[in-house]
Amino acid sequence: MWLKSGYDLKQKFILWVEDYLFYPNFFQKIISFLLLPLTFIYVFIILLKRSFANKIDFGIPVVSVGNLTIGGSGKTPITIKLASQYKDVCVILRGYGRASKGLVIVSSNGNIKVDVKQSGDEAMLLARNLKNATIIVSENRENAIIKAKELGCKIVFLDDGFSKYHIEKFDILLRAKKEPTNIFCLPSGAYREPKSFYSKANLELKESRDFKRVVTIKKDGIKAELPLKTLLLTAISKPKRLLEFLPKNVQLLAFEDHHSFTKDEIDDILEKYKDFSIVTTQKDFVKLESFGLKNVYLMDLDIEFSINLDLGELQTYINSFKN
Repeated sequence: MWLKSGYDLKQKFILWVEDYLFYPNFFQKIISFLLLPLTFIYVFIILLKRSFANKIDFGIPVVSVGNLTIGGSGKTPITIKLASQYKDVCVILRGYGRASKGLVIVSSNGNIKVDVKQSGDEAMLLARNLKNATIIVSENRENAIIKAKELGCKIVFLDDGFSKYHIEKFDILLRAKKEPTNIFCLPSGAYREPKSFYSKANLELKESRDFKRVVTIKKDGIKAELPLKTLLLTAISKPKRLLEFLPKNVQLLAFEDHHSFTKDEIDDILEKYKDFSIVTTQKDFVKLESFGLKNVYLMDLDIEFSINLDLGELQTYINSFKN
């Protein structure tokens, strides 16, 4: 079967790439150095794009929640936490992993209009958690902001919008609790933009200093304890980070970020791990629930801001657009 014959190698490769990008061993560091010429070209292009970008002011507050590394910094839960505090909000994101193209209105004032295949996992997670917000996925963020204004939205949040240099916005950058030991940009390391760009943020939020993740295990919406034999089934970036919130006996089965599960894959998993319960993330569950899995536990994630965190600059920015 596919899972038994090929997946172990695929998972090892996914975890190897994660280690290479973030916390490389000696051999991986050699590969990283060999790729530095490509990294220099990549960074040069970024600097050119930033230097020649002509900023567009859309006349409404645009707040970007982003990070400098690839995935796993908590952009989506932070966006949910912040956006839930305002009315007439639209959250715009690219919609990775979706089957659709172009601009798609995922939800309008909390009314979900498409399924997860059309929206992508992150957009559906946002739509389900932000009951009064509008969620739009689009490769073109400018068109999406214009559409948000047409729909009557007063505040726009961009999930992962730091690299959109041409958009006038308030930039929030998230910084991981455990930062990469590999300081290079792609393809030599995990940084999508130079680490020095943290200084270009309007607000930097560092995990453990400014916020923390609180994970509660739930089954059918009720707090529960995991059985002894439990499988963590996930398709998110940096999957090993989830293990710190789980008992040591939990086994990991990781797919690439935004992976769309198939019925054959699920059948194979259930066959191989037939004596196991499954625990998964909220982001994964929006894709898994259609398979009618039984005995599934959820990692219910909440964000708690530090009592010392000052969001006054963000509020001042938003208030500056009020008549």
